[in-house]
Amino acid sequence: MAEDNKSACPVPAGTLLIIGGAENKGEQKAKKKQTPSDFERLQVLKSFIHLTGKEDPQVEVITSASTEGDESFEDYRKAFEECNIFKVGHIHHTHRQDVLDDEALVERMEKTDGIFFAGGDQLKYTYLYGGTRFLTALKHRYINDKIVIAGTSAGAMSMSTPMIYAGNDEVQELGGMIKITTGLEFLKDVCIDTHFVQRGRFVRMAQVVATNPTCIGMGIEEDTAMIVRNGLDAEVVGTGTIIIIEGFHVSEVSIDEFTSDKPVTIRNLRTHILSDGDKFTIAQNNPPHV
Repeated sequence: MAEDNKSACPVPAGTLLIIGGAENKGEQKAKKKQTPSDFERLQVLKSFIHLTGKEDPQVEVITSASTEGDESFEDYRKAFEECNIFKVGHIHHTHRQDVLDDEALVERMEKTDGIFFAGGDQLKYTYLYGGTRFLTALKHRYINDKIVIAGTSAGAMSMSTPMIYAGNDEVQELGGMIKITTGLEFLKDVCIDTHFVQRGRFVRMAQVVATNPTCIGMGIEEDTAMIVRNGLDAEVVGTGTIIIIEGFHVSEVSIDEFTSDKPVTIRNLRTHILSDGDKFTIAQNNPPHV
């Protein structure tokens, strides 16, 4: 049967920058105990600016996931100012109705060159913005324009589907204790986890991948980011590593005994460890559908 191009997924013109949290904001040293020899101040944030393709871009920082939005924005304002970027707007909402009533929000989306989702609680992002004109407008721009959409920590985790929202290191080995929901869906069939090495989150990501084997897991270390172009082509930037976990070849999962009383068993996971400059193509194993 001939391919129906009308049902094919569009190739996004925009770029994603998915950050593992704790990106350098101007500190003279990396936050790790051993500073890498190639450490560069503001490297990830400079990448965000560079990806816009403009010398003086308009940037919007969204801090709605944080209980300290003003403080978070001020940190980013200062960091971007050090990068000679001075047109930095602040978006912060605490109630969904505020988003629905914010008539100027969509207009701001049409004018900005880059959006930056800061950290906090990823569920706040999905609750506040899911299904709104704001998110629809942002996705239209991502598909059709050369906008850069970045997220760090919770802001990064909210960009994918599935999205982890609960299950810390104390319970991650126990079956069924990792909770997932639908994220903002800039990346589908990809699960993003942040602070990945620092907080020992490998097993919780393995659970997500093993029970959703169409999906890949992308665990991102602090001060490290994955650039995603064309919705598929990924490249690492930063001082740490990104661990890719694939479940396509999983042969056994203890799903029949998947309870909180017993640790999980997973066989034949495949992993990749990538660092600055490495590239990776996100697999497309789930055919596009309307």
